[in-house]
Amino acid sequence: MFLLVLTYSKPLEEVEPLMAAHMAWVDAQYQNGTFLASGRRVPRTGGIILARATDLGSLEALAATDPFLEAGVAQYDIIEFTLSRTALGFESLLS
Repeated sequence: MFLLVLTYSKPLEEVEPLMAAHMAWVDAQYQNGTFLASGRRVPRTGGIILARATDLGSLEALAATDPFLEAGVAQYDIIEFTLSRTALGFESLLS
């Protein structure tokens, strides 16, 4: 399991024009089963994504295709962890 921490490296005025392309990219990752949950950081300095992938390298390669990264307006910190417990209703994440 992976936690992707997205941090904007440019002002929101440079990020906003790329939001539709970024969200289309995010939607595609939900459709292929990679992304499990996501949302904006508060304050709005980036976002957080919970993802499932086979290995760190493949997730790093996928993150590099995010329009935000391609345009140089954000960066990802990717944290790998072993999921060992969940709240009721989220047990499917353990498999």
